[in-house]
Amino acid sequence: MYSEITAHPLPSRRSFIATSIGGLLAASRLAKAQSNSSSQVKSGYAPVNGLKMYYEVHGTGEPLVLIHGGVVGITMFGPNVDALAKKRQVIAVELQGHGHTADIDRPMTFEAMADDIAELIRYMKLERTDVMGYSLGGGVALQTAIRHPQSVRKLVVASAGFRRTGMYPEVLTAFDHMNAETGAQMKQSPLSRMYPDVNWETLFGKLGEMLRRDYDWSNGVRALRMPTMLVYADADAVRLQHMVEFYSLLGGGQRDAGQDGSQRSANELAILPGMTHYNISAMPALVDTVAPFLDAPIAPNH
Repeated sequence: MYSEITAHPLPSRRSFIATSIGGLLAASRLAKAQSNSSSQVKSGYAPVNGLKMYYEVHGTGEPLVLIHGGVVGITMFGPNVDALAKKRQVIAVELQGHGHTADIDRPMTFEAMADDIAELIRYMKLERTDVMGYSLGGGVALQTAIRHPQSVRKLVVASAGFRRTGMYPEVLTAFDHMNAETGAQMKQSPLSRMYPDVNWETLFGKLGEMLRRDYDWSNGVRALRMPTMLVYADADAVRLQHMVEFYSLLGGGQRDAGQDGSQRSANELAILPGMTHYNISAMPALVDTVAPFLDAPIAPNH
């Protein structure tokens, strides 16, 4: 929820913003470097709930809706969009007020953006589809599954939690300082040149209000029935204890799986070594980890 721009306290906000966008820009350069070998990309704007939501379609096959983290957009996945699209149709979106999707006159909430994703799925005539979200997009993906379970075939939540206090205290402090003033500083950043139409003051102001609200989606998580995978960095912004609690709510980690693995949960937890919250979205290991879960057949009881 928790983009590379916003995930630390801001004693020197200008210097922090100037240095923290480096990883995001690097991911974008990697994506552009691969563009010549990538399959043709289709893009458009879907009319959903008053938004004109920007989306890109990469590849063919089983559909996967891919949702970015806060502040940035599709580019934060770098070459992972193409990697995912080698075996499936990736529908990468940009959320309200992000990237190429203009803001509208409503607050930003996880619930409203989840409803946008569900409406996009209907607009694309996908019926049920896999949904994967990172950080802010992980929260949106999770709420999509909770609010619209009939639309989600498989769910992947990367570097996101189900409760606000699942984040480390310093991350929550950064959310407390996120406002229109910090957004105004983005006008001088390279990220502003990448997304020239974003209203940074409005985006930071609305995200700040959204991320300061308390929430606990425990009951919704317990009710999920679609196969779900949780993926984190081993040095994530999400507390390790929260990752384990999340997996436990999904029924994971309750007993030995047995020698043949028949007693294991249908849901999965992955913690990727040597990574942080701020680079996992564009790391090849993310796709290497997620792809087998997405490719596996769904058990009859799901």
